[in-house]
Amino acid sequence: MPHFPLLSPRFACCAAALLAASLPALAEKADRNKPMTLESDQPCVVNLLKNTSSCSGNVVITQGTLVLRADRVELRETPDGYQLASAIGSEGKPAQYRQKRDAVDEHVEGTGQRIDYDSRANTLRFEGKATARRLRGAVTADEIHGQVILWDNTAEMFNVQGGVATEGNPGGRVRAVLAPREPAASAPAAPGSGPPLRSTPSLGERR
Repeated sequence: MPHFPLLSPRFACCAAALLAASLPALAEKADRNKPMTLESDQPCVVNLLKNTSSCSGNVVITQGTLVLRADRVELRETPDGYQLASAIGSEGKPAQYRQKRDAVDEHVEGTGQRIDYDSRANTLRFEGKATARRLRGAVTADEIHGQVILWDNTAEMFNVQGGVATEGNPGGRVRAVLAPREPAASAPAAPGSGPPLRSTPSLGERR
């Protein structure tokens, strides 16, 4: 099937925006209505017939508050209008994701050797020495470590699998540090302090 030739990074910015109109996840809702900018050191291959785009070389995607960085990014739009994105990093330079949560002064950020986004399922998957955290301003509220972390935006839940073996954690146990909830009888929470994300029963042991 014919496809478009290699494009310069500057032109690819416009073409990629046509293929992936939004990457909202755990996200500021207004982001999906903002233009997407894609930058890379190497040219991108864009196939408008297949609705795919492949870019490599210090790729940076921004859309509103969303920032995605990786060595390589693959973008695809399904026939029914959903977006799929895969950001590929490495052990020494993992892919990075950051985005503001909607209606609160909080951000979610994460890293992994691979990050997959599925707009139909409304999920993010961090794989390979994965970390994810929720920040209130500059303060970390929740922090998660594992081999695979799956964030479910709709349910506000996460699932962690296969902890990473390190010198301080030779058994590779899953680890999650979660901020306490406010007591029901306490004063109303200050603006920008949304509820902590919940773990699924498959989280396993924490320490």
